[in-house]
Formats: sequence, C-alpha cells, structure tokens
Amino acid sequence: MIFKQALRRELSFTTGGVFLVLVTIMVTTLVIRILGFAANGTVNPKDALVLITLATLGYMAVLLTVSLFVAVLIVLVRWYKDSEMIVWFASGLSISNLIRPILQFATPLIIMIALLALFVWPWANRESTLISQRFQQRDDVSMIAAGQFKESAKAERVFFIEELDVDKNEVKNVFVADSKNGRLNIAVASTGFIQNSGDGEKSIVLNHGRRYEGQPTQPDFRILEFDTYTTQIHKKEILAPLPRDREKTIQELINEPNPAFVKPSQAELLWRIGLPLMALGLVLIAIPLAYVNPRLGNYTAMFYAVLIYLIYSNLLNLTQNFVSQGKINVYVGVWPIHVLALTVAIILIRNRINPSLKWWRRQLPASFSSK
Repeated sequence: MIFKQALRRELSFTTGGVFLVLVTIMVTTLVIRILGFAANGTVNPKDALVLITLATLGYMAVLLTVSLFVAVLIVLVRWYKDSEMIVWFASGLSISNLIRPILQFATPLIIMIALLALFVWPWANRESTLISQRFQQRDDVSMIAAGQFKESAKAERVFFIEELDVDKNEVKNVFVADSKNGRLNIAVASTGFIQNSGDGEKSIVLNHGRRYEGQPTQPDFRILEFDTYTTQIHKKEILAPLPRDREKTIQELINEPNPAFVKPSQAELLWRIGLPLMALGLVLIAIPLAYVNPRLGNYTAMFYAVLIYLIYSNLLNLTQNFVSQGKINVYVGVWPIHVLALTVAIILIRNRINPSLKWWRRQLPASFSSK
C-alpha cells in the first residue's frame, strides 16, 4: 500500500511537470507561428491570443499522451536507479504487480485524452478556422483606423484617416489611393464622412479636396479639385467555409452524406479513437521499458522511448492516410497497431519477470518453463 501511494504521488507530480514543460514549448512555438501569420496579414493581431489558446487546447490530447508516457518512464527509471525496485522485488512482488496501480492512475487521464480527441479537438479547429476566415473576409470599412495606413482586402486600395468619429461617422484629413487598370488615383481631403446606403453598401464621401490621376511622369497626368468625391467601400459576403475533417463532430463524421468524403471522415475518426488507445499502449510498454542496466546508462530507456513513440505515432498516421485513400477498410485499420503494441508490452513484461531464462522460454507458461 505504501509503495502504491508513493507511486501514485510521484506519477502525479512527474506527469504535471512534464505536461507543463510540453505546454510551454507548444505555446512558444505557437506564439512564433501565429505572430508570423499576423505580420503577414493572414490573421488579425488582436485574435493572436485566442488562436494560440485554441491551438493549445486542440493539441492537449497529444500533449497528455506524451506526458503520461514520459512520466511513467521517468518514475520507474528513478526507482530502478535508486534501488527502490529492489525493495519492491524483495517484498515478493514482480513487475507485473506494477500494472494495476499504474493503470489506476492512468485511466482517468486516458478518459480525458479520449474526450479531448473526440470533442475538444474538432471544436478548437473549427473556431480557429472561423476566426481566420472572418478576418480574411473582412470588408474595407472594418479596416479603417485613425492614424494608420490600411490596405484593403484585395490590396487595391490604401486608406489613411487622421481622425475618426465613429458616432458621427465623420473623418478628417483623409488619404485614399486606388489602383485600377494600371492607373493610380489619389484623393485627399480635409473632411468627409461615411455614408450608408439603403442596400447596406457603404462609401466614404470626401469634401473639398484634390484628386490626382495617372503617373506624374506621363502626359495624361491630371490634378482635379472637387467639392465632393465618393469612393465606395467594398463589402464582402461572409461565407461559412466548408468544414474540414478535423473540424467535424463525431456525428458528422459518422453520418457523412457525401460519398467522396466518407473515407476521409472514417480516417479522421480512426485517428481520434486511436489516440487514447495509443496512450494505453505506451503506458504498458513504459513499465518494462524503464528497466535500467547500470552498464548501459540511465538514458537508454529514454532513447528507446522516443523511438517507440515516433514509430507508434507514424504508424497511426500512416494507417489514417491509407484509410483516407481507400487502400484499407477502417474496420481493418483500427486494431492492428494497438494489438501489436499490446503484444510488445506483454512480451517485454514477461522478459522482465524472469530474465535468467532465454527469451523464447519466457513467453511460455510457467508450467512449461519449469520443465
């Protein structure tokens, strides 16, 4: 009982520490990536924090899977290194007795991983896409800001307004540059206002200003003065983008009406179901993998752990691609990888139970091994 309590307590602290480290790395990477998108005009800088939060929530299931695997490995490696496992074995217990307390600790986290993969992952992806699409489909009037040069969504017009009174729809010291059919048109005025038409269109009306048409070096260059000049503000129709597979709910994936999207939907469903199963397989593999041989060093298990995780994750992604392309059936692709992981875990555990026997005799029942 004391060993189980100590194991549960140490697993909790280690999992939390590993998870915080992984989240920090993930957030740092997302900050660099999303701020780069904001600098390029792909996303709104004001939405950067929301997008970072949504992306972190979306990958929370993967982070928990890795944290659980690494935490079990770190704790058991330390127990081997500090000879605590020797006390465990001297008490008449074997490595198989570690399975139950570790699974009792891991089960709530695996359930959380399943919920995150099935529900939070598509929701976070869908919200991120909506925010990005809303910014990309913005109209010109939403981009106007006092004291800033703003480029229109189609990059064909530049606005500058020194002062903007939102309540009165009045503007002061306005600069508008248009580029149409290879001709540059520039209009400047000291005052103006934003006009709303009955059909929902908006325009900026400039009062008592000057307009420049063409290139200054060309003979057709003209300078015109006007009392009023109206420039229309283009308004885009906000269209809801078609949801991608990673943005669809479980019900939408199962009841996909379009035959062309059935296979990709099944592949996405396979990945979401496979993530908690992968977490379970990695936890079972970590129990025998944590054995430390002093002659090989303390980091050998970590090397194998990284290798096993990469192989497991890539096989899951490869199976997802095969199902998406229709090369294999989803009912065939959903189980072989996880059964293989369970088989590897059983073989490794039996090898650690009685390491004095040859590897092939360890796989036989005890009645056969004693003969």
